[in-house]
Amino acid sequence: MSTLEQRKRLKDYYQRNNATFDEWGKSGYQYPPPKTEPIPADLIGLQCGAKTRAGTPCKQRAIYANGRCKWHGGCSTGAKTEEGKKGRQ
Repeated sequence: MSTLEQRKRLKDYYQRNNATFDEWGKSGYQYPPPKTEPIPADLIGLQCGAKTRAGTPCKQRAIYANGRCKWHGGCSTGAKTEEGKKGRQ
């Protein structure tokens, strides 16, 4: 399985877990918290893989849902809504 397919599966995994917790929040965070599926074994230890300044792939293993580490996840593109844009002034 290619790394691109693994990143896609990781993103799907995070989306399913986020949906589970969103439903839990809508129910008022009732105890006990929902059980989530464990992360698939082949996705454990997936590396960031972004190109570093040295030209080598990043080896960071703590990655977010977008498949990149905290340094290579991308910059914020700023506020999107009018309300958010007004908050900056």
